[in-house]
Amino acid sequence: MIATAAAASAVEPGGLLVTVAPPVDVGFARPRQAAVTLATFAVLSILIAGAAALAYRWYFRDEIPEGVAVLLGVSVVALYLNTTSLGAIAVGDSPALLEPESVFFNVVSLGVAAVVSPGGRYVGDRLAVDVFALSGARQLEGELSGIVRAVGRFTAVTLPPAEEIKDMDTYEPVSPEKKAEMAGKTLVFARKFSGEELRERLVARVKTDHGVGYVDVDVTDGGGVEYFAVGSRAAGLGPTLAPGSAAVAVAADPPNNATAGDAVQLWRTDPEPKRVATGELRGVAGDAATVALDESDAEELTEEESYRIVTLPAEPQADREFASLLRAADETMAAITVGAGSALDGSTVGDVAVVVAAVRPEDGSVQPIPPRAYVFAAGDLVYLVGRPDALRRFEADASGERAGPSAVTPPSEPVSEPGDAESRSDDAESERKGGAGTNAEPSADDTDESSDGTQRS
Repeated sequence: MIATAAAASAVEPGGLLVTVAPPVDVGFARPRQAAVTLATFAVLSILIAGAAALAYRWYFRDEIPEGVAVLLGVSVVALYLNTTSLGAIAVGDSPALLEPESVFFNVVSLGVAAVVSPGGRYVGDRLAVDVFALSGARQLEGELSGIVRAVGRFTAVTLPPAEEIKDMDTYEPVSPEKKAEMAGKTLVFARKFSGEELRERLVARVKTDHGVGYVDVDVTDGGGVEYFAVGSRAAGLGPTLAPGSAAVAVAADPPNNATAGDAVQLWRTDPEPKRVATGELRGVAGDAATVALDESDAEELTEEESYRIVTLPAEPQADREFASLLRAADETMAAITVGAGSALDGSTVGDVAVVVAAVRPEDGSVQPIPPRAYVFAAGDLVYLVGRPDALRRFEADASGERAGPSAVTPPSEPVSEPGDAESRSDDAESERKGGAGTNAEPSADDTDESSDGTQRS
């Protein structure tokens, strides 16, 4: 292609004078002009890629794919080169497009656009994230800049990558697709929240936004995530069915006042009334009812028959209600063994920050709801009720992973003299041994401690 110094002109049949922009001066015979042209192409590619990244983030709330940004940056340069060349051909000029010098310049121009487009994509995406954060967006999918973090009136919490999201031992694991969906998300909270309140709001947001049943997280006041684990909420009747029982859906005619949890009887009406089984009603949908009953009774039921359900006057079962409430709550149950020489070895039930439902000593019987003065010893199997993060810290203390007991609450009473502490330790040890299955009679002080000092949730 031959460089032109002025615009080309042509006269159309109607006498209209048309001016066409000159084609790009290709070749490196003029190094200065070639450098200015390549710099112009680079700036144009950066602007196009950045604008595309900003618009993509605004519309899709996600980062634009790198290939799309590079394609747009290269396309604008190719479009300009083709337009100017075709314009020259339209006015009768014949640019030498296939000359080696022209081909080399075009390839270099497209290569420069491809190299600088990812930079424009990064700048546009970071700008979009910062602008949306300052405008009050509640959820972002990118890293905020340091300036916005410093001047913004919010705390940004960025979730870890998918490979660093752990599974909770006491719950069903979350699918890899769900982890990938929440990985890297930046959640924005008001700056006034800190500590436990920030943790609670983060847990609520993750549950609501991503449909996760349980979340165990350690977050700093500044929004740094130190530990993050998720678990799925168990579905169905399995967790509330006792061993040896089954839940069966039958065609039945339940009473109008029958509700889930009622004790019921299944009666066969044809050819003559006969009681088939006794169980617990779990749900009613139209003419179908789900009944939990013994496995042996479930084998006698048939799909072809229709049964009549009779409710029994019985009080709701406390264990059933507790299981349903615990299933819907953030707390869960766990059994943890106290290790020798751990932070919990020698501490009492009243010192820990979780609810101790029972303790099985290594050489004794199970003690349900132990008194606050009970002293943990090596080998004790402790049954706990608490939040997953509290149970995780209790397990770390019980296994000796931590030098200091993180799950032990500071004493509420003032520190006394060493002699008094030794006396209380002896009393606590006597209480532990006495409650472990021995025949020692409790004293009056012990009775008061047990009746008024049991653990509260």
